[in-house]
Amino acid sequence: MDGLYNPENDKTSFWKKNSKAIPGRPSPKKDIKSGTRSKLTGSTSFQEFQASVSDAWAVDDDEFCIISGVDNTHISKKVSESAALNVLNNHRTSSDQSMNIQTTNKGNENVRSNRIPGRPQQLRNTNNQDEDCESKLERFESLLGGTPTIAELCKLSWSGIPVKVRATTWRLLSGYLPVNQERRQGMLERKRQDYWNLVKQYYDTERDEAYQDTYHQIHIDVPRMNPSIPLFQQSLVQQMFERILFIWAIRHPASGYVQGINDLVTPFFVVFLQEAISDNQPFELFMVELLSKEQRDIIEADSFWCLSKFLDGIQDNYVFAQLGIQRKVNQLKELIQRVDNTLHRHLTHHNVDYLQFSFRWLNNLLTRELPLRCTIRLWDTYLAENDSFALFQLYVCAAFLLQWRKKLLGETDFQGLMLLLQNLPTQNWTGSDVGLLVAEAYHLKVMFADAPNHLQNNQGDR
Repeated sequence: MDGLYNPENDKTSFWKKNSKAIPGRPSPKKDIKSGTRSKLTGSTSFQEFQASVSDAWAVDDDEFCIISGVDNTHISKKVSESAALNVLNNHRTSSDQSMNIQTTNKGNENVRSNRIPGRPQQLRNTNNQDEDCESKLERFESLLGGTPTIAELCKLSWSGIPVKVRATTWRLLSGYLPVNQERRQGMLERKRQDYWNLVKQYYDTERDEAYQDTYHQIHIDVPRMNPSIPLFQQSLVQQMFERILFIWAIRHPASGYVQGINDLVTPFFVVFLQEAISDNQPFELFMVELLSKEQRDIIEADSFWCLSKFLDGIQDNYVFAQLGIQRKVNQLKELIQRVDNTLHRHLTHHNVDYLQFSFRWLNNLLTRELPLRCTIRLWDTYLAENDSFALFQLYVCAAFLLQWRKKLLGETDFQGLMLLLQNLPTQNWTGSDVGLLVAEAYHLKVMFADAPNHLQNNQGDR
């Protein structure tokens, strides 16, 4: 296609062509009758997509799939497959049933709205949702009751974690809590005490002149977090956040505190808070002063250590000039150009730079784009992706942008596009919406990672 970016002309491209067969990566299937290789086009059916990856998982747990072009990044073959394909398959079954009903009601009228090929639409009102939740909780409790492997836990967690076991599961997935039952309590007590020793050493004493600017910036940012949620307007909560962020900055001098890291504390804080309060109490309105000091200390220390573990994999996002994010913005741009060149041209034609909207998505891991309940569900999958979550987030951002394709194409000027991109209507999203988002991201990862050529003849307007 004229004007299409060609990765073979760019040695530094994220989309490097790899002549070697990648274990677990679907390859174009050869047509036995014609002797030619078919392309994975936009009209690829779900059955074809499922078949194309079904053989990718018939391997041992300890084998890994390496994404070309990204150093030291491995994706476990058994982590994402079952959850993503089940979401897509369940959606397809539900969509077919819904379509049959609509077709009956409207006769021969075409009731299918235009949508991007391969993109599942929202799944609503599943009859067996309660039963599925109970069954999943039982599977988690059975797994956590023993000594689970991280691979087993990741596979089960990828499609969402029940609230009742989320705190323990997040500690395990973060690498903060040992999988060995006998070591857990001793490790928790020691790490929690380590955190409070750091607070005593660095926060509760007269601060070094070099750290005054850091504290000042944190002190300004924390009250701005989640202004619509009363929980985060409590002075006691803000003091807890200030300590967490200040100690993190002290321990990470290469980056120090960067605006946006404060938002990344909130999911951990809420998950550990929910563990301490009863199920029928909404966390948004809960008064933290009702907790004992011991409970508050546990929530704060665990939030600090899990945040630290989580950010270890993306620390280059927060070093000087935030070069890690800048690279990911360029990768997102290239991905969208390949996946949906029509949308890409529409954005660039109206002078919308990807940095203008996606920097915040990558810096804050979509915490400002989604309701907090949805962010927590998204992080179930991020934590289940383990060391590969930073790369997977690229595909999540791509799927998130494509979610608004129709609305974006309907905007005809820069101002309208930016207003939409900075205020996307996600306020009514639920865990089901996030489940579909990560399934779409997985779909994109399978279809386009390490595949530089197969889209080139299929980039026409959609």
